[in-house]
Amino acid sequence: MNFLSLFVAIPLLMMLGLWLSRNMGQIRIVMVSGASMLVALAFGTLAAYLSARAAGDTAEMLFRADLLWFAPLNIHYAVGVDGISVAMLILSSLIVFTGVFASWKMDPLPKEFFLWFCLLSVGVFGFFISIDLFTMFMFYEIALIPMYLLIGVWGTGRKEYSAMKLTLMLMGGSALLLVGILGIYFHSAPEGAPLTMNILEIAENSIPMSAQRLFFPLTFVGFGVLGALFPFHTWSPDGHASAPTSVSMLHAGVLMKLGGYGCFRVAIFLMPEAAQELSWLFLILTGISVVYGAFSACVQTDLKYINAYSSVSHCGLVLFAILMLNRTAMTGAVLQMLSHGLMTALFFALIGMIYGRTHTRDIREMGGLMRIMPFLGAGYVIAGLASLGLPGLSGFVAEMSVFVGSFQHADLFHRVLTLVAATSIVITAVYILRVVGKLLYGPVVNQNHLALTDAAWFERISVVTLIVAIAAIGLFPLGLSDMISESILPVIEQLVK
Repeated sequence: MNFLSLFVAIPLLMMLGLWLSRNMGQIRIVMVSGASMLVALAFGTLAAYLSARAAGDTAEMLFRADLLWFAPLNIHYAVGVDGISVAMLILSSLIVFTGVFASWKMDPLPKEFFLWFCLLSVGVFGFFISIDLFTMFMFYEIALIPMYLLIGVWGTGRKEYSAMKLTLMLMGGSALLLVGILGIYFHSAPEGAPLTMNILEIAENSIPMSAQRLFFPLTFVGFGVLGALFPFHTWSPDGHASAPTSVSMLHAGVLMKLGGYGCFRVAIFLMPEAAQELSWLFLILTGISVVYGAFSACVQTDLKYINAYSSVSHCGLVLFAILMLNRTAMTGAVLQMLSHGLMTALFFALIGMIYGRTHTRDIREMGGLMRIMPFLGAGYVIAGLASLGLPGLSGFVAEMSVFVGSFQHADLFHRVLTLVAATSIVITAVYILRVVGKLLYGPVVNQNHLALTDAAWFERISVVTLIVAIAAIGLFPLGLSDMISESILPVIEQLVK
C-alpha cells in the first residue's frame, strides 16, 4: 500500500479504536495516539519529499499510486503530493492533534463526538492527497457531512439553525461543483480518446475554451462557497459561532482551506484560459470579502463572531491572491492558508478555553483577564499579533507575499484592487487591538472572574504547539516558501501556454 493512504487509514483505525473503547481514558489514548501518528506521518512525508527533490526527482507529483476503481467512467483511486499538498497535510495533522487536547473533557457523548471528528479528518486528508477528480470530490463530501451533527448536537447557541444553514449552503456549492467536475470530465480528452478524471492528464489534454467559460465559474464558485467567497459566506460566522471548540478549529483551520486548494488545483490549473478571462469578476468579489469581513469583525461583540468574520477576510485574501495568477501571489496564497489555519485554530482554542471558565463570549462582560489567566491572555495576544501581520510571525510572511505579488501587475485595475485589499491590514489592527485591550487589560468587569483558574496542562499543549508553528513559519519561511513556489510552476506554465 502506498504510504500516502495511511493518512486515510489512520483516522479509520482511530474510529475502530473508539468503537472498542469503554471509558474516557481509552478514548483519550486512541485519539492522542492516532493524532500523534498523523503528525509524525506528515513530517515524515515532508522529509521524504524534500529528500526526493534534492535527489533530482522533478515529477509534478511524488509518491503516486493508482488503482482502477470504476472502469466505465475511468475513475481511479489516484494519490500523489507536491509541495502544496505536503504543506496542507502538515497543517491538517497539527490542527487534529491540537483539537484533541482542546476537547480533552468533551461532554456529553465523547465517543460519538470523536467518531465524527475522525470521519471529518478522513475527508480532509483524503482530499489533499487525491489527484483524481471524482475521488477528490468524494473525500470533499465526506469532510462536509459530519459538520451537521458536530454542530447540531455538540454546538452552542442557535446550533440547529447554524448546522442546517451551513449544510444547505455547502451542499448547494457541492451541486455546482459536481456539475463543473462532470463538465471537465466530458471535455477531458480529444474526440475519440478515452475520457479521464486524472487531474494531470486533463491538464495535458487542455479543455476547449467554450467549455472552460461555462465550467470555470461553476467550479470556482463551488469551491469558493467553502472558502467564504462573497456573497456566499453567510454560513461561516453562524457555523463558527455555534460549533464546539475543536470543530471550530478544524473547520476554520483546515476545512475552509479545501475551498482555496480546490480553486487552485482544479479551477485555475485545469481551466487557465477561462481563469485569465474571468478573474476580474472574482477578484472584485474576493476583494469585497477581504474588506467586508474585516469591517464586520470591528462591530461584533461576541468573540467567536469576531474571529469568524476575521476568517472571512483572511480566506478572501487567499482566493484574491490565487486569482492574481502569478507565482509570488500564489505562493503567498498558500502561505496565507497555512498562517490563517494555525492562527485561527489558536484563536478558537483560546476562545473555547476562556468561555469554559467565564461562560460568556461577550467582550462587554469581560476585562482584566490577563492578571487572572496570564497564560491564556499571552496566547491571545500572540494570536492577535499574528493576525495583524507582526514581523516574525506567520501572518507577516503570508500577507507580504500576497500584496507584493498582487502589485506586480502593472495595470490600474489590479493595483487599485490591491490597495483596497491592503486596507484590511489597518482594519484588522483596529479590531484586534480593541478586543485585546477590552478583554485582557483594564479593570475586572465581573468580580466572580477573580476566582477563575488559568490553563490546564492539556490546554497548554494545544496552545504551545500552535504558537511554535506560527513562530516557525514567521522566523524561517524560506524553505517552506521555496517548496511551495516550486510546486506552483506547473500552474504558471499552464497559464502562459
